[in-house]
Amino acid sequence: MLTKQRRKRRTRHLVLTAVVHKEGRWHVAECPEVGTISQGRTLDEAVKNLREATELYLEEFPPRQVGRPLLTTFEAAYA
Repeated sequence: MLTKQRRKRRTRHLVLTAVVHKEGRWHVAECPEVGTISQGRTLDEAVKNLREATELYLEEFPPRQVGRPLLTTFEAAYA
């Protein structure tokens, strides 16, 4: 029988990125390092929901390695 200490998982912490944009009345938040997406009526709610979704995802699929995303801009032409 496993002891409580051996059964208890060690809590790990990651600093991740939230990219947020508006779609109508909703704020849509995405974590590019993990690929999770959520939404909320406010910015704070969207990020809170994204944190919850990401934590649930990471419990099932622990990351092997998480790198910081490279954020840049680019210009697109259209007619």
